[in-house]
Amino acid sequence: MESKKISFKGSQGEQLAARIDKPGKGLEKGAALFAHCFTCSKNLRAVGHISQSLTEHGVGIMRFDFTGLGESEGDFADTNFSSNVDDLVAAAGYMKSEGMAPRMLIGHSLGGAAVLQAAARIASIEAVVTIGAPCNPKHVQHLLLDKKEDIEKNGEANVQLAGRQFTIKKQFLDDLAAQKMDEVIQNLGKALLIFHSPVDNTVGIDNAAHIYKLAKHPKSFISLDDSDHLLSNEQDAKYVGSVTAVWVDRYF
Repeated sequence: MESKKISFKGSQGEQLAARIDKPGKGLEKGAALFAHCFTCSKNLRAVGHISQSLTEHGVGIMRFDFTGLGESEGDFADTNFSSNVDDLVAAAGYMKSEGMAPRMLIGHSLGGAAVLQAAARIASIEAVVTIGAPCNPKHVQHLLLDKKEDIEKNGEANVQLAGRQFTIKKQFLDDLAAQKMDEVIQNLGKALLIFHSPVDNTVGIDNAAHIYKLAKHPKSFISLDDSDHLLSNEQDAKYVGSVTAVWVDRYF
């Protein structure tokens, strides 16, 4: 496997940090673009395991940090769900310029909702994979606990997420409220694979049921059994990667 760190210009003009992993024998099955979970980064251990499994099966993959997160430039407080989608489109544009236009989008948690939105804006996409994804990005509001009222009243508030402090502005909430996810899912027009754990305590499996019900065929659902939301078990993450690589044979 060939792995290298790169950077590219994101939707807000900042340099975004990314890593590209390529199979040793080349892109036999094309390339995929990965979107990480809310306030996570490309370096989440599970993302690395998924990437490893994909490359072992001939799929190249690019994963990157959204604006203001991980090693990327920018201020997280000035981003929102829409800017994440725009970052995905920018990442796909970079991949195309490097001769590896993505054929598949993979998104974890809120990143799953983002790839559903981005798919229609990236001409090369043929397949979409979601992992523990909410059926609506407004789902992340439950993470704000009692801060939502402060945000509405004062325009912003500091929120503790995954052990770190983040500033969330009102524009973030307004953007979530403006999304029309049901319409997006119904008009996806791509092969869709949904991974979800029935014991996911962060994003309930009813979200997967809603996405599956709205989406048109071809669509598939795979249960992640006793996996947690962040795929902390290495075998769960590698399973997602290897199954995805086999599933996509049908459509590539």
